[in-house]
Amino acid sequence: MELRQIKYFIEVAKREHMTEASTSLHVAQSAVSRQIFNLEAELGVSLFFREGRSIRLTPIGSTFLAFMEQAINVIDQGVREVQESLDPEKGTIRVGYPSSLASYMLPTVISAFRKQYPDVKFKLLQGSYHELIEEVIKGEVDIALVAPVPRGLKKIKGEVLFLDNIVALLSTDHPLADRSAIALSDLKEDSFILFPEGFIMRDMVVDACQEAGFTPLTSFEGQDIDAIKGLVSAGLGVTLIPEITLIDSLPRSTVRVPLTGPEVSRNVGVIIPKERELMPTERIFYQFLRNFFVKLNGFTN
Repeated sequence: MELRQIKYFIEVAKREHMTEASTSLHVAQSAVSRQIFNLEAELGVSLFFREGRSIRLTPIGSTFLAFMEQAINVIDQGVREVQESLDPEKGTIRVGYPSSLASYMLPTVISAFRKQYPDVKFKLLQGSYHELIEEVIKGEVDIALVAPVPRGLKKIKGEVLFLDNIVALLSTDHPLADRSAIALSDLKEDSFILFPEGFIMRDMVVDACQEAGFTPLTSFEGQDIDAIKGLVSAGLGVTLIPEITLIDSLPRSTVRVPLTGPEVSRNVGVIIPKERELMPTERIFYQFLRNFFVKLNGFTN
C-alpha cells in the first residue's frame, strides 16, 4: 500500500466522482482509477459501488476511510513537526520540570525566550526528580529542569544554572516566626510537613536535619508544593522549602526564615540526553538557558 494510493482513495471517497477527484489531484483520471483498482486488489475487497459516472463507498470502504483519514492526519502532523523542527524559530520544545520550579523560574525563562522567538511552541510536562531523568533518557522530553543536577549518569548531561537556598517556612504564630534566622536544630521538636518517600526534596530535608542532630518528625506528607504551603499556613507544622518557590507566592499567615547551622541549598540546572542530538530549536533554547543564568548570576553577584 502506497501513500499516494491512500490520498487518491480519500479524495475519491470525498467527492464520489472519479473525474472530479482527478481534477482536484491534478492527475489524469486513468491514474486515479488505476491506483484505486490496485488498492482494492491488494486489500481483496471492493471499496466503492460503481454507478455510472458516480461512485460511492461500500460499508467496508467507509470503515477503511475512517482509518485512512486518521493515518493521513498523523502523517501530516509528523511532516509539520519535522519541518518546524528544522526551522529553529518555529519548532516545538518539550520541557520537563518539577513543581518547585513551576510558579516562577519556568514562566520567567519561557517569557524571556519567547520575546526573541515568538513562534516557538512549548509542550510542558511536570514530574518528580527521578521521573524527569527517566523521561529525558527515554526521549519523552528533550530538556528537563531539575534540582539538584544528577552526576555520573552515562545517558544524561547536566549543567548547573544557579544555587537556590532552602529556607524554613513557619506559620506566623510559631514561636520562632519573628527571628531573622534560625538554626535548623531549633526545629527539632516541631512536626514537619514533607514530600513523600522517593522525592528528592524529602531526602534533602531529612539529610539536613540529621546533619543538625535530629530526625524530623513527619506529621503530613504531600506531593503538591502548594498543598504543603497551605498546611503550614494552617499551623499544622513546619517545612523546609526552596526559596525560589516563595518569590511570588508566600502563603498567607506564614513567614520565610533563613537557616544557619547548617545552611542548606541545592543546585538547580538543566539536563539533556547524551546519546541523541537536540533538534535545532532545542539547541537554541538550551543555549538560551545557559546564557540567561550566566547573565543573571553575574548581575546578582
